[in-house]
Amino acid sequence: MATETSPRPRSATPSTIPQKRPMNLDDEQHIPAVSSPLNPDAPPSRARKAPAREQREKKESLKKREAKGVDTTRSSTPDAQPNTKRSKKVEKPPDVVRPVRYYTKPPSQSDFDAPRPPVFNPVLTKANRDFNECFEHISNKKSFRYTNCIADPAFLSSRWFRQTDAEPFEPRFSFQEASSHILFDSAGRSITTEKGFRMARANVCAREGRWYYECKILSGVKPPAHETSLTPRSASSTDGGHVRLGWARREANLDTPVGFDAYSYGLRDVSGQKIHLSRPKDFVPSNESFCEGDVIGLELTLPSLALHRKVVEGSYNKAVDVSDDLDPHPAAEASDFVRDRVPIRYKGVVYFEQFEYSSSKDLEDLMNPAPSLSNAAVAAKDAAATAPPNPNHPSVALRTLPFSSIKIYKNGKLIGTPFTDLFAFLPPASKAATQQGARDGLDDGMLGYFPAISVFRGGAAEINFGPEFWCPPSGLATRVGDDGQDADDYDMNGSAVALAPKDPKTHRQHSQGKNSRLRGMGERYVEQIAEDIVYDLIDEVDFWMLDAMENPDAAGTDGASTQKAQSAFTATGMETVEGLTQLGGGGGEIKEIVQEEE
Repeated sequence: MATETSPRPRSATPSTIPQKRPMNLDDEQHIPAVSSPLNPDAPPSRARKAPAREQREKKESLKKREAKGVDTTRSSTPDAQPNTKRSKKVEKPPDVVRPVRYYTKPPSQSDFDAPRPPVFNPVLTKANRDFNECFEHISNKKSFRYTNCIADPAFLSSRWFRQTDAEPFEPRFSFQEASSHILFDSAGRSITTEKGFRMARANVCAREGRWYYECKILSGVKPPAHETSLTPRSASSTDGGHVRLGWARREANLDTPVGFDAYSYGLRDVSGQKIHLSRPKDFVPSNESFCEGDVIGLELTLPSLALHRKVVEGSYNKAVDVSDDLDPHPAAEASDFVRDRVPIRYKGVVYFEQFEYSSSKDLEDLMNPAPSLSNAAVAAKDAAATAPPNPNHPSVALRTLPFSSIKIYKNGKLIGTPFTDLFAFLPPASKAATQQGARDGLDDGMLGYFPAISVFRGGAAEINFGPEFWCPPSGLATRVGDDGQDADDYDMNGSAVALAPKDPKTHRQHSQGKNSRLRGMGERYVEQIAEDIVYDLIDEVDFWMLDAMENPDAAGTDGASTQKAQSAFTATGMETVEGLTQLGGGGGEIKEIVQEEE
């Protein structure tokens, strides 16, 4: 029979148990001041005393000392100590990022004339069109980009030059953004080549919103009705060459087909395959080819630039950013364009030269089907680096845009969506060329996705940017009101209102904003002109303010500016460019450069 034992009296906590800090049992700091039902035998302990504060000598206030007539300077106070505390730093406002300004000689009188159109040399006739070799103009070379400019006496602080364009003044293929082996028609809307695959990009780009353009195949794969029992399909399909079409960024190589690398998304005419990173995949049902006479429509959807910046800055959150935000409330500040350009002369015509954006190593590595052994060892240490492209990828170049897609139409009928989650293009996703003087992280306003067509050995194609499309899809308006909106519906005030598709949940139809509705790329051409004018004026005013701060006397109304403008018309030539002053960020050193005329 077990005997009932008395409970062991509770003792103090043994000192051998490790504590977070050493216990001082003599001071009884860890013993409660009063007993409790859980600890009835606790001895009374004295309350913990607060540590004694160091006694300081009481000093009289400044008013009392002044009343007594005592000298109030710190040097007269016997116990005054030097003030060793650092004063609070006054934060300087961030440096304003400005374009690089080049001081050049005054322009010649011919520089005030509009740029001459390119000279065409007839080469061949195909599909009832005369195709010409385009020369007497400059072409974009590796690491450099060229745009037309004109001298304007009103732009004195910008050294007389501002941006312009050459004829024809309409959305078309860019003569500078094309391979040297591309042949154009006189309107700049049709292209062909006698060489291998060569690419040409348009003079308009999409940055946000929904955009549409059409491409008609003039010469390429023959339709099935053209084939006979005596003509093999392989032979008949290659007689007219080949055409690839899609969207491309500025980093895409012009001597390669669309879809060759990570900077372009394309479609093959053979079997209607989609191609990206040089990897064709089936897309069109029953592998139906795009043949001569077919009209292929391409619709591009990009999220708003505000959401785009969240992606490249690393602040995108899938749980929070649940909308493309194409029609947000107007922001207090718009994005800034910084264009580092220098006017140069080429065959008697002045162009703006600027650094081009270069390809990224991370995107070039996507071209490799399998990583090397050294890359595999590094990738094993960092599993996140091997993740597929996504909006939150550790590498900015591999981040994709949510809500972005490319849709394909054939003769007005929707085929499908071959591409989604396109790569981001805003800096730092797009990096400047590794050239001396190139500045990274700047947006010049022409970063985006361009309509791009590539042709192969006799293949020919024509583009149509609207507003009169050959086979417009049902969501694209063909009638436009005075304010640029669809003229199918009107509000209470008589203004045109574009209507979005009905919400499947609420069965309600909401009004669409400008960016949410599907628009032809021809409208983007007008927007680009407005952006060029606005930012030319912004640069001129900014440079004028800098000149006024450096030399206030020269900014008056004493007629000095008028005299400079009049002397510009009588100046002699601009054979060299001398004296370079970089004002990016509020100033810079003066350098000397000499650039000979080509």
